[in-house]
Formats: sequence, structure tokens, C-alpha cells
Amino acid sequence: MSDSVEVAVVGGGVMGLATAWELTRRGMKPVVFERFARGHHQGASHGATRNFNNAYDEDHYLDLLVRARAGWDALGQVGGEPLLRLHGLVTHGDVDVAAIERRLTERGIHAEMLTAHEASSRWSGMRFGDDVLFSRDAGVARASAALGEFERRIVAAGGEVRWETPVTRIDETDEGVDIVLPDARVRADVVVVAAGAWTERMLPGIPLPRLEVTEEFPAHFRPAADSVWPSFNHYVDPGRYPATVYGMPTPGEGVKVGFHRVGDVVDPDARPHAVTHAQALADYVGEWMPGLDPASAEPISCTYTSTYDSAFVLDRSGRIVVGAGFSGHGFKFAPGVGATLADLALDPSALAAEPFRLR
Repeated sequence: MSDSVEVAVVGGGVMGLATAWELTRRGMKPVVFERFARGHHQGASHGATRNFNNAYDEDHYLDLLVRARAGWDALGQVGGEPLLRLHGLVTHGDVDVAAIERRLTERGIHAEMLTAHEASSRWSGMRFGDDVLFSRDAGVARASAALGEFERRIVAAGGEVRWETPVTRIDETDEGVDIVLPDARVRADVVVVAAGAWTERMLPGIPLPRLEVTEEFPAHFRPAADSVWPSFNHYVDPGRYPATVYGMPTPGEGVKVGFHRVGDVVDPDARPHAVTHAQALADYVGEWMPGLDPASAEPISCTYTSTYDSAFVLDRSGRIVVGAGFSGHGFKFAPGVGATLADLALDPSALAAEPFRLR
């Protein structure tokens, strides 16, 4: 045995780093083990922006959203700018926007209904066919900046992030958990596994739901003219386009637009990087986003690791805590997920919200 730690975290993406940061806030000195190098593009946390989308009407997500927002605010500014750019979010299409508006308002989260004409006047680069929900308490998370700030704070508090340190196996024993590395073992009292697309391989003995790994291809499109852009959700006609559309402005890169969870199932160690649904996405932009050049797409490869119902897995089995199945909508929740996983790691009797538990 070459090393021992109180709490180990396997996975240095946003969920693992957020968990380790939260553990340091509680006086712990966690060690994070990450297979790839800092800044890699192999998982689901890279890139400049992620949608900070608050358009939920289920209590378990709204509770987690509130907890996440407190964490984002606690992180403060990075490079002179908050990690959340709250330029607002519009939600429209085939969804009960009035119900979402009521639930957000009950939580004290800004939400207002606009007519299609009002929305088009405010955001001339977009087209709307029906009533629109707008929340100014939404926008984007600065993804790559957040990863760097989480690491900085972990190290400053005495924790470690060990990049390029693959974990080959996790063995739970009566005395603790052995983290098996290619040339060593590390003993931990408890381990948090936030390994994304590799979760099932890392935890073959835990009864996880099926986790489907897909390769998704949103794209950045070039604005045709200067205009103001919110983040957005558009629940499109499923007979016209393959899935809900989401997107956000990314300064210096354009406006990101993508279909939600439509990619091909892949092996995360052998992603083909074969762009899918490119023509449908360009057609959507041509129809609904007059402020973007539909011929200017720059595709982005990323992975989703999804449960059948898109519900997260946040639970504990013995000395192993698992955070998985974020299904393409997890990044904005990262500080709340980290706080929940830290609860589970430090208190064996703690429970996440029922929809997030292993079952």
C-alpha cells in the first residue's frame, strides 16, 4: 500500500472537481484521480460554455438548482467576471411554459411570459411562434473557467488533483476502498466515483441503471449581424426535427445550437467523431434563427451519459458514492451535485432526493 487518504474522488470532470471542492469546504483534503490530462476533450466537461437552464418544474431539480446557484455564487469571480453569465433564457415551443413559470415564481426565481411578438422584438436574431417564457436568472456557465477555479481552490485547501493517473479498478474491503493504479494502490475510507462515460466499467458490482453513452454534435454558428442573444430551449415539433433544441452565445465562437440527446451510441474509448444530424441542424437554424448563418456550422463533439429517464444517479453503496447519468443536462447543477455527493461521502445515512437514488 503506497498511500492512504480519507476521501478519494475518481474522475476530474466538473462533477468530480465540484465534489472535491465541496469536501474541502468541510475541512477535508480529498485526492482526485483523473485518467486524462488537464484540459482534455475526451469526456463531457470541456468547452467554454454550458447552458445555465433553469426551466424545470420538478421539485428535485429545482431544489438542486437552488443549491447549485448558491455554490456558483460562492465561487465568485474568475478573471474579473462571474462564472455565471446571467444574460437570460427563453423557453418556447411544445412545452407547458405557464407551468414552469409558476414553479419558478414560487421559488423566487424570475420568470415572465412574453408574446411571440414581444420576444421577437427583444431578440431579433430568433423567431418565435407562440408564447415565450423568459427568465433573467439564467444564461451560461463558463465551463472551462469553472474547471480551473475548482482545481485552484481544491489545491489551495490542501487537496490534490492527480492528472494522467488512470484508475484500473476499485476494490471495496472491510477496512476501506482500494483504488488500484497501474503501479500502486491507494487506500481510502470512502471513494466518490464521478467517471462519466466510464462509470459502468469502473463499478461493475454496483446495480446501476443502464448508462447509454452517445456522441453528440452541437455546433457554433456565426451571427449574421450584431444582435443580443439569450440562452434558449425550443421544444420543436418532433415530426419536423429530431429533438428539442438548446443553445447559448459563446463569445468569440458564435452561438452554440444543438439537438438534445440524438447522437449515436458509442464506445467512449473509440468515438468515431462522425458528425450526425448536421443538415437537420442547419435547416433548423435557417428556419428559426434568422440572425445566424446556417452555412457556418462548426461542429463540436461531446458525450452524453444518459439514464433511460434522464434522471441523475446520486447515491451511496457501502463505501462507494456514485454520481452518474447526467444525461446532457448536468453541468449547471455541478456545485449542487458536488454538495450532495459530499453529503453522501461524509454521512452514510444521508440520502439524495428519491428520483436520484439507486433503485
